[in-house]
Order: sequence, then C-alpha cells, then structure tokens
Amino acid sequence: MLALQQDEHQHVMGEAQLLDRLLQGEQSAYCDLVNAHQGAMRAVASAIAGHRHVDDVVQDAWLAVVRGLSGFQGRSSLKTWVLTITANKAKGRYGQTRREMFVDDGLLDERFGAVDGQWAPPPGGWHEDTPEALASEEELRVCIEHALQALSASQSAALVLRERVGLELEEIAELLGVSLSNARVLLHRARIRVFAAVDQYQASAGS
Repeated sequence: MLALQQDEHQHVMGEAQLLDRLLQGEQSAYCDLVNAHQGAMRAVASAIAGHRHVDDVVQDAWLAVVRGLSGFQGRSSLKTWVLTITANKAKGRYGQTRREMFVDDGLLDERFGAVDGQWAPPPGGWHEDTPEALASEEELRVCIEHALQALSASQSAALVLRERVGLELEEIAELLGVSLSNARVLLHRARIRVFAAVDQYQASAGS
C-alpha cells in the first residue's frame, strides 16, 4: 500500500514538474510529453475514429494541447486531459458517422464477472484475462484484429481503451461519453465476441 502511494506521489510530482517546464516553454519538455502520451493518443484516436484518421486526429489534438496548456487547471491528470482532448477531436471530426453508442441490458456471459467485466475464471491455458494476451503468433493477431474490426465502433473503442491503453472503466466512460454501466456492458460484449472468434480460431487450428 505504501509503495503504491509513493508511486502515485512520484507520478503526480513528475507531472507537475513536466507541466511547469511546458509552461516555461522548454523544448525538451514537449518532447517528453510526446514520448509519454503519443502512443496512447494514437490508440484513442484509432479506437474512436478508425485507423485511417489517426494522424489527422492526433495532429489536431496536439495543436489543442499546446494552445490549451496555459489553461490546464489540474482537475485531472495531464494524461487524462491529453487523452480527453484526443477523444473529443476524434468524435468531433469523425464520430458522428462512425460511432454508434448504445445501452445493452441483456444478460452477461457467464464467463465474465458481473461487476468488473474480468474473466471469471480465466479460460484454461490463457496467461492473462484478455484475448490479446494470446497474440504471440501472427495468425492469432490477425484473427483478433479481424474480430475487433467486426465489432461495433463503441465496443471496439471500449476494448482497445481498456486493453491497449490500460484505462479504467471510469476513464473509458468519460472518453466515450457514455455512462459507467454502458461502458461496462460495451466492454463485456466486446470481450465475449472476441473470445468467440478466438474459440473458433483455436477449433479450426486444432482440427
């Protein structure tokens, strides 16, 4: 517990120092900001707007970040602020034609916990609680990518933001502009469908 508190304190202090350097116009600070968040920004942009729009969305987001730094009030972490700007740019430019947010009140698959959406229990032979942990072989990677593309935009976004960016459900809900319960269901449904695709892949590979 103490170690976690120390890590969190160091992270907060690190962000505060980075912000101070940014506000002073230190060029290397901008490089550090890009190195810290560029990957997550691209993942968010891809999850919401689609891969072909990533570069445009991220470019727009960086312009907004630079212009808005002086007004950053620290109500969220710097990372959350940057990713929120990225999500807004993605939704603003391409979201209306691509994203279809919905609430699904159907029964959840029994392989998932009803609260946090984690595997309960994890499938046999899996190292982690996500299909992406299986992606050590190119064919399986392709299978999973195809499964992601077959999902609704909202389900794909929820899964990518959770598993690739590592965001918590609360952050995902905020970025996607949906309720926490909706974000949880989107993640459930995405995992169920990707899991089914992996099941089919494994069955065909073993036959």
